[in-house]
Amino acid sequence: MAKLLSYNIVRFIALVILQVFLFKNIGYYNLATPFPYILIILLLPVGIPNFILYFLAFVTGITIDAFYDTLGVNAAACVALAWGRIMFLRITLQTDHYENYMTPSWGTVPFRWYFLYVFVLTLFHHAVLFMMETFTFHQFHYTIIRILLSCIFTVITILLFSLLFYRKKQR
Repeated sequence: MAKLLSYNIVRFIALVILQVFLFKNIGYYNLATPFPYILIILLLPVGIPNFILYFLAFVTGITIDAFYDTLGVNAAACVALAWGRIMFLRITLQTDHYENYMTPSWGTVPFRWYFLYVFVLTLFHHAVLFMMETFTFHQFHYTIIRILLSCIFTVITILLFSLLFYRKKQR
């Protein structure tokens, strides 16, 4: 359990530093911006209590907001992501097959499930993030394009991180 806690602390620090100093400056004409910091929330253990999950999601989002000067938009999107994660795991994952401390990563679950998990929750996070950021329907098509392109860019980045830290099947 202490090993899992230390992994998550190191993951939090590393992903926040990468997001703030590297991925904040990467973008494609303000259309596609990667947000791989959401991997902090996606890789938390399956059996984590909901209150702790919401708290960690809020802390993650407010930390990113502090560096981006976005006044709580990332915090709200991360809390929405935590809610979406709870719903997704409740619908798709049979918890009797997995331990409570298992992290849903590429080596512990089938790739198809992991890809769907990352894609759906990234799309949900980005939809909340960009809709709250613009908070208007004036250029709705532009916002939808930003959501889709940023989602694709983020999913590719997350899959590359997952491939980089891939371990053989642990099931």
